[in-house]
Amino acid sequence: MSNHKSQLLRNLIDRGFLFQSTDIDELDAAASSNKPLVGYIGFDCTAESLHVGSLVQIMMLRHLQQSGHKPIVLMGGGTTKIGDPSDKDKSRPLLDDARIAANMKSIKTVFEKFLVFGDGPTDAIMVNNADWLDRLELIPFLRDIGKHFTINKMIKMESVRRRIADENEMTFLEFNYPLLQSYDFLELNRRFDCSLQLGGSDQWGNMVNGKDLIRRVTGNSAHVFTTPLVTTSSGAKMGKTADGAIWLNANMRSPYEYWQFWRNTEDADVGKFLRLFTDFSLDKITELEALRGSEINTAKIALANACTTMLHGEDAAKSAEKTAHDTFLQDGAGDDLPTLVLDETDLLDAPLILQAFLKTGLIASNGEGKRHIKAGALKINGKPVTDPKMTLTNETFQSSKQVRISVGKKKHAVIKIR
Repeated sequence: MSNHKSQLLRNLIDRGFLFQSTDIDELDAAASSNKPLVGYIGFDCTAESLHVGSLVQIMMLRHLQQSGHKPIVLMGGGTTKIGDPSDKDKSRPLLDDARIAANMKSIKTVFEKFLVFGDGPTDAIMVNNADWLDRLELIPFLRDIGKHFTINKMIKMESVRRRIADENEMTFLEFNYPLLQSYDFLELNRRFDCSLQLGGSDQWGNMVNGKDLIRRVTGNSAHVFTTPLVTTSSGAKMGKTADGAIWLNANMRSPYEYWQFWRNTEDADVGKFLRLFTDFSLDKITELEALRGSEINTAKIALANACTTMLHGEDAAKSAEKTAHDTFLQDGAGDDLPTLVLDETDLLDAPLILQAFLKTGLIASNGEGKRHIKAGALKINGKPVTDPKMTLTNETFQSSKQVRISVGKKKHAVIKIR
């Protein structure tokens, strides 16, 4: 257990958020003073939703606020126009202003589930870095900010060094990203007295540059705190699954699918995920992770319910748990399963069963479906599909007007006749 004075560092360290930090004792002193500490994390708007990989950062902002401090959610309306080269082997496609604005609007809704926004001293605020980056003039920026960065230091940064070593091109546009991220920290320090930047370990170089820029330009002290890259026990990157990213917006990943993602956590990861992604006390987590054998499923359900409640609400979590119970324990078809609704006239053309699996998202291609058929994993009402040319007919549905289709034991959907 951490012996730091501040509740913030005790929470973050004891729950496994710390990878690397500058001047940890100074940060502890700042976080234990009577004045709320202002900290931020930046999120670029490259898609219309963040995914579970961003949840570690969102939870850090939540702990910051719960510890009596003020979080800033910095939306990258400006930096998204460049693209962060960190942990990237090639340039990202550039988005236009309209797409960035639409993505930002969609992403904003998630943060309201985790943070309290308002005008109070510890209320969260959301800021768009386009407010200052779009107004920058090149020559003044290079003169006032660029002089604090050396090419010698920048080419040693991991994101740049890797690109050069692998002979992958890095545009001058991307090369400027670290300057702009550092300038964000400086601007937030000036505007909101923000002295803490939180982020992932891949951002360490950019973040330290921002801390140094603040010291050089203003003489103020600032702090950097990074989290480790979160992977599963099997080595997979957090938030990536065989059927794609686990998005946080409900229109891109349903509450049931989100619940099921957490329910399927590997046994060895239960304790770690309970610490990182729930508000459970450490004592309760210790009890849950001590469960063994089939009892570990109780901990997984608690994890799934807590995570789903936080993002989608308690009703969605209860409904998802009921659907899972009905589907897996009672061999039924719960209400929250992905559903394909057909008219009886749709059956006149005898559509292939693989089309139904594709439309419900259980498979990504006909080739994948055929591989599952060979493995005996593609099923209708629990019975294996043996022929990829099998069609849907009235006889498929019989009198129930619906069937459950499955891939393996964990992926299910429903086809209904209207």
